[in-house]
Order: sequence, then C-alpha cells, then structure tokens
Amino acid sequence: MTTLSWRWIFDINVPIGLLGLVLASLFIPDVREDNAKSLDVRGSLISGAALSCLVLGLELTGRGLDARLGIWLLIATVPLIAAYWLHARRHPDPVLDLGLLRVPSFAISVASGSLYRVAMGAQPFLLPLMLQIGFGMSAATSGGITFVGAVGAMCMRAVAPRALRRWGFRKVLVVNGVIAVLLFAVEALFRPSWPILLIYLTLLVGGFSAAMQFTAYNTIAFADVSSARMSAATSLYATCQQVCLTLGIIAAATSLAVSRYASGHSALSLGNFSVAFLLVSVIGLLAPLISLRFAPDAGDELRGR
Repeated sequence: MTTLSWRWIFDINVPIGLLGLVLASLFIPDVREDNAKSLDVRGSLISGAALSCLVLGLELTGRGLDARLGIWLLIATVPLIAAYWLHARRHPDPVLDLGLLRVPSFAISVASGSLYRVAMGAQPFLLPLMLQIGFGMSAATSGGITFVGAVGAMCMRAVAPRALRRWGFRKVLVVNGVIAVLLFAVEALFRPSWPILLIYLTLLVGGFSAAMQFTAYNTIAFADVSSARMSAATSLYATCQQVCLTLGIIAAATSLAVSRYASGHSALSLGNFSVAFLLVSVIGLLAPLISLRFAPDAGDELRGR
C-alpha cells in the first residue's frame, strides 16, 4: 500500500464490525419465531464441506497453484453435493432448502443473479490491479478512481423504486443487465491515455447500473416466497450470493493466468487485463438471457399494481 501496511485492510474492519454489533443490538428488534427450528448440524457440515471443496478446488486449479489437489477437491465436491441433496430431501428443515428452487421467481433470480454476480465479483479484483500494474498508479490513486463506482451505487438508491414501478422487474433486469455488463466490458478498453473524466464517468454510470441490477434481483427473488419460508429463502439466497462473488474473483484470476500464459509473457501486461475483462463479461451477458424467463408481470404486487 502507499502509506500504510496492507494489514490495515483487515484491521480497519475490526472497529467497524464492533460498531455494527452495538448499533444492531440497540436499534434492531429481537424478533423470534414462535416455533424455533433446531439447527441442521449434519446439513451444515455437508454443505460447508461441499462449498469449501468447490471454491478451493477452483482456486487451486484455475490459478495453477496445485492443479492435482484442486482436481481432487473438485471430484470430492460431486459426492458431497449428492449427499447434501439426499439429506435435504429427508430433513424437515434443511439448512439450505433446495425446494425453494421450485418457486419460479426465486429460481430465476438465483440463476440469473448468480451469473451476474460472478461477473461483477471480478471487478474489485481486476480494476485495482489493472490501474496499479497496467497504468503504474499507486494504491491510493487507484482507490481514488475505483471509489467512483460506489458513488454511482449510492446515487441509485433514489432512482431504483421509480424505475421498477415504471418499467417492471423483467424489463429492468434484461435491459439494465445488458447495459451494466457492457459498461463492465468497456473497462477492458481503459488506457493511460484516456481522459480521467471519461474513466470517472464510465465507472460512475457502471456503478449506478450495477447497483440497480442488484436491487432488482434482491427484491424479485422473494416476491413469491411465503412468510413461513422467508428465513430459509434468505439463507439460501445469501449463500449463493457470497459463493458467486468469490467465484468472480476466481474467474478473474483464472482469466488473467490464461491470458498471460497464451501471450507468453512472464509478467502481467495491460493487454492481459483487457482479455480478462472481456472473458468475464461473456459470463455476465448470460444473465439477461435468463432474466427473459421472468413473467412480464413478475413482481407487479411489489410495484403496487
């Protein structure tokens, strides 16, 4: 880092986390279900092992760290997923209720949103590295540029409800989804010769569009889920979110490694980052295609229709 040790990236989150715990205990009511369900310990262990093997296996294989171990971990993922599926069918309250995928709006949101999150999860990894390695910027300068995307996301909060009421979830998720991914792909064209204001504008609009997409996915996913299953739906949806964001980083690192290997370079170049952005963008473009499966009136009750 430019002025402080990289360990501060982690240390700074400690007081923020403690503050969050205090504020949550003060302002969030302690709401409990009348009939509390017991923890699915066996399901937690099996699903945790399956997800760990999947993520670690892809990480080791994709980045060439230990391909043999990575392949064995990916092979081990298959029986673990099968074991959890059988367990979830028999358990009355599985930790991850796969039966929720029979709810069309929830299933489509998970499928489409997962692909989109893989693409967007790659950006926090690719963009700062490209600015520092490809452009030769310091970490502080790079952070000052990437921060603009967060500004765009905050500006979206006042616009999202109006946009969803006017055009509906399906149209927003399809049209805005294409726009968001194309803006992400434009980052592959960033060069040191670009005017800094043009880079700012691209990231600002891209952050706005990406946040709009996340808001729409997170809302429509629960439109048809009953209140009795809302807790289970939240757990499954949150798990998919976190796994896909992690897979986005793995996809970005793998794309960089493949691009560097194909170019024959010993070190990363600006062109390698461009290839990685475009490869990940292809994954993101699949998301709007799946969003076409939403019914035209999906989520109308949430729009007050």
